[in-house]
Amino acid sequence: MSLSQIARSIKASPTLALNEKAAILREKGDPVIHLGGGEPKSRAPMDALLAAVNSLNTGEIRYAPADGTPELKKAIIRYTEEFYHKKVNPENVIASGGAKQAIMVAMQAILNPQEEIIYPAPYWVSYPDMAKLCGAIGVAALPEDGTFYPRLRDIEMRVGSYTKAVIINSPNNPSGAMYSEEFIADIVDFCERKGIYLIMDDIYHRLIFDGKKPFSAYDYTKKSVEESKLIIVNGVSKQYAMTGFRIGWAVGNKKVIEAMANIQGHQTSGPSVLLQKAAAGAINGIQSSVESLRVTLENNRNVLIEQLRSFTGVKVSVPDGTFYCFADFSAYDKDSQKLSKLLIDKVMVLTVPGKEFGLDGFLRISYCGTIKDITEGVERMKWALDPNSPNELYIGDRKLVRDWS
Repeated sequence: MSLSQIARSIKASPTLALNEKAAILREKGDPVIHLGGGEPKSRAPMDALLAAVNSLNTGEIRYAPADGTPELKKAIIRYTEEFYHKKVNPENVIASGGAKQAIMVAMQAILNPQEEIIYPAPYWVSYPDMAKLCGAIGVAALPEDGTFYPRLRDIEMRVGSYTKAVIINSPNNPSGAMYSEEFIADIVDFCERKGIYLIMDDIYHRLIFDGKKPFSAYDYTKKSVEESKLIIVNGVSKQYAMTGFRIGWAVGNKKVIEAMANIQGHQTSGPSVLLQKAAAGAINGIQSSVESLRVTLENNRNVLIEQLRSFTGVKVSVPDGTFYCFADFSAYDKDSQKLSKLLIDKVMVLTVPGKEFGLDGFLRISYCGTIKDITEGVERMKWALDPNSPNELYIGDRKLVRDWS
């Protein structure tokens, strides 16, 4: 069978593949612990659910405009004013089928074949393949100092004649690192001076810890919204625990938003009217669920860090936010795919190999599940990897005997 060059170059999303594997194992009755996922356990806000139910009861579920309903756009405008300190118009907003689609259509709107988009490493797994889908090239920028916190020079040294855009994800998936205000100010100024696009992937921007507060890239721009090449992406999946609703958005200048809407109109049309109702309900409703989730995540992070620090050979950087810790397991195996496979095959714990995020030897471990899953999952990992562990382990009434070194 003949496939396109792009189709042959794109592989399945490793995080989605792990979710599918976990579901299959659970269906079989296996006691799997999923420490690889990015899906909080809390329920969607009641305001979101009621908005969807009320809309459903009308029976009037029709096509949506390609760029989103007026109601949701109004909610996003208010959200942008509150959290980004910027007043924008409906023409500056597009609602998409999740933040992922918003990023994808943004890339399609601005990138030509062979042009480059730069992102700090470690990076979200989809950025390289999204660039490929545009015929463009993703360029990873690993911080020179060995941390998860880039400096402007890490980006600057990779900018060339083909560079069209930079994408910044802070707090970062997979590391949980929240980049400094100084770095954000520097990268906004740099991109404006160079005339290149800056996409801010802010999907975790309210899920931050230790008293830190979200800040806005708009605070550092010297240009008006219409003059700016700044594109802000956000959504309801993470902060409102509405992963299955698939509603995200982007804010930018009218010209780029119009181009994104034209592309999206031919791809999928507008997102579901019903789910946009729910998203507007969440944004406009009581916000206590966001803070409740944030507090739960911070507590879970603390438990995971304590567990991992008792694990000989593991190096841990404390996440500033998100759902994830990106821990260095290279003392056990520098091949993170091999390591991740061993953990699922031997002790039924799912983690995501660091290689998928641009750093081998690391594992992304999620703490958005339960405390029980975190503690038991790390206990199983320790048993599988630590040569000083007992030879046997019980998972429920199942006895495992370690027959590997």
